[in-house]
Amino acid sequence: MVLHPSIISMIGASFLMSIMAPYAAYYGLIIVRKWDLTRGSELQIELEKRTYLISTLLTYILGFQLISLFLYVYTADNLKNMFVGAMCAAGTLSVNRYGFPALIVKMFTFILCSLWIILNYVDMKGYDYPLIKKKYILLISITPFILADTVLQFLYFINLKADVITSCCGTLFRPDSKNIVSDMTSFPTSAMKTVFYTVMFLTILSGLYYYKRERGGYFFSTAVFLTFIISIGSIISFISLYYYEIPTHHCPFCILKEEYGYIGYPIYFTLFGGAVSGIGAGMLTPFRRYKSLEVDLPIIQSRLTFISIFLYSLFTIIVTYRIIFSDFIHDGY
Repeated sequence: MVLHPSIISMIGASFLMSIMAPYAAYYGLIIVRKWDLTRGSELQIELEKRTYLISTLLTYILGFQLISLFLYVYTADNLKNMFVGAMCAAGTLSVNRYGFPALIVKMFTFILCSLWIILNYVDMKGYDYPLIKKKYILLISITPFILADTVLQFLYFINLKADVITSCCGTLFRPDSKNIVSDMTSFPTSAMKTVFYTVMFLTILSGLYYYKRERGGYFFSTAVFLTFIISIGSIISFISLYYYEIPTHHCPFCILKEEYGYIGYPIYFTLFGGAVSGIGAGMLTPFRRYKSLEVDLPIIQSRLTFISIFLYSLFTIIVTYRIIFSDFIHDGY
């Protein structure tokens, strides 16, 4: 195992989360089965006391889970000099078979934890905890991902060996690598650009319609998710090329490096932030009928929608600016 302060801190924090999440899920299961505000039983009083404490603790714990995604990639990038062949986080993550699976699980967990924090925030606005069962059902669903994240991350870090020769990102993200990434890199650039800008325009347009008319929430939320997936593919397919100015360099990690001004962090922050807020706005739509939320919920949805539109627009502006002013000229195949 490679000893590094950030590795030790991430493993410790992950184990803490893997203890707290099942504990909260256990009481969440009791709440789902036994919660009833119309009863004044001893169990109900105990659950009311515990739910506030658990919700507060989980907000901070799951908040760290969000940070851990970026910290994981940042740590992997900082470890690149320890492995022969690694030039960025991509090479470090491919040192063993647990690196990329841990990253994928972290991405899913990031989205789920963000949605839970939104749901919990809305629930706390209602005087009768109207969403308490739903947020704990979501928590129970998230817990396996948190445990899987802890296990995969631990296995990845514990199996890091400095004498391993790994692959560079140029090898992993080239068109003939025979994996799903090769399909993205070999897809015609002009067609991918058309798809990206079309879905982004339609998503922002649907968001503006939802923001103004308060209709079409489900369509907007679905469009946000699809745009998120297409945007990730676009970063690999063509956006990255304009930063590296090399026609064969499709790595989605190198843009996080200092020589590119750490531009990858605002790119991914706006993309993930826009996705979570947009999906969250649509997720809350069914709860507008709850009397205790009839005042606050429309305001929260409106804010989430605005944030999603703003962040997706900012993401588009950042990458488009580079495409326009880059010295790189693609042949448009």
